[in-house]
Amino acid sequence: MNARTLWTCIVLTLIASFSLPALQAQQDNGGRTRRWDPEQMRQRMMDRMKEQLGVEDAEWKVILPRLEKVMTLSRETGSRGNMMFGRGGRRGRDGEREEPTTAIGKATEKLRTLLENENATPEQIKAALTELRTAREKAKQELDKARQELLELITVKQEAQLVMMGMLE
Repeated sequence: MNARTLWTCIVLTLIASFSLPALQAQQDNGGRTRRWDPEQMRQRMMDRMKEQLGVEDAEWKVILPRLEKVMTLSRETGSRGNMMFGRGGRRGRDGEREEPTTAIGKATEKLRTLLENENATPEQIKAALTELRTAREKAKQELDKARQELLELITVKQEAQLVMMGMLE
């Protein structure tokens, strides 16, 4: 599998992990409806990544936590902001609205709520905007640190593979 295909799998997994439950029902070859399992897709993606990096199980167990941390922080600090908390918020498997759990998600939700409130003052909005920018900056610093910690464990070839996959810059 080439890096482009792997990157496509990563993006699709991230998108699918935030899908509405109604979008998760699919039909199998027999025409029966079954639930799509984002965890199974994630596992396949990680298996392919392990293969691309050419690592054995013992080495993977050491690399994986750092790689997952980089992936999580990359998602949080994406240039599109925290889009999973768009209008109406993120929905869980049961269709219920999920509250944001990250500092960026919470700050985004707070700012969005203020922007929807006609009585919000400019001072309140400015304070919430500053809070969001601060949370993003902190997450970017954490991402830089996580990337450095990952680089300590991998070879130059593995680093190049991760750059091609979009995990590292």
